[in-house]
Amino acid sequence: MAAEHSPVTVIAIDGPSGAGKGTLCRRLASRLGYHYLDSGALYRLLGLAARRRGIDFDNLPALQVLAEHMDIQFKTDQDRVAVLLEGEDVSRELRTEQTGALASQVATLPAVREALLQRQRDFARAPGLVADGRDMGTVVFSDAPLKIYLTASAQERAARRHKELLAKGENVSLAALVEQVRLRDERDMNRDASPLRPAADAVQLDTSDLSVDEVMESVLAILALKKMA
Repeated sequence: MAAEHSPVTVIAIDGPSGAGKGTLCRRLASRLGYHYLDSGALYRLLGLAARRRGIDFDNLPALQVLAEHMDIQFKTDQDRVAVLLEGEDVSRELRTEQTGALASQVATLPAVREALLQRQRDFARAPGLVADGRDMGTVVFSDAPLKIYLTASAQERAARRHKELLAKGENVSLAALVEQVRLRDERDMNRDASPLRPAADAVQLDTSDLSVDEVMESVLAILALKKMA
């Protein structure tokens, strides 16, 4: 999967689940007036759509066709992204642990990643794009002028997710979430197709002890140094 030069400015932000990519990317896109791509949502959408249609994950031809032709829309603002699948707002369902597990499974399939590659690149439109994912800087937009890799400890990422779920009224075990985070990291980092890792030229930022505002300030400072903001 060779890189394709993007005619517009792309800021590629990668990292594991719970590192703070989504919040940072939404705020950054809003601040800069850029478009926003949540690439992880594409895999969640595919996993969800496949389950709804009864398509097995070993049926690669059917998955490829579904990936290429899913009817999806993103409606974004600084605080929220509404994701529509075939006209239905599935935002809440996308964020369940079950859908996340489906996404992690389909993301290991090279044929699926290839089918979604061009769809992701098509989000690069003027005046610019903030791309949130796991291989934005290494594969999808490897020519991006700014690549940032956000990370945080597994314990901290699980704690953030635990807090979110409790706020939704879901009673979950923190210990179980920590184990889920570690298992997902292992799967994502060791998969054959686009393993999770920072690009060689990415700026790495550990958010374990940083607030959302502090992460945003750090990234804006990086942009200023690169004369991109």
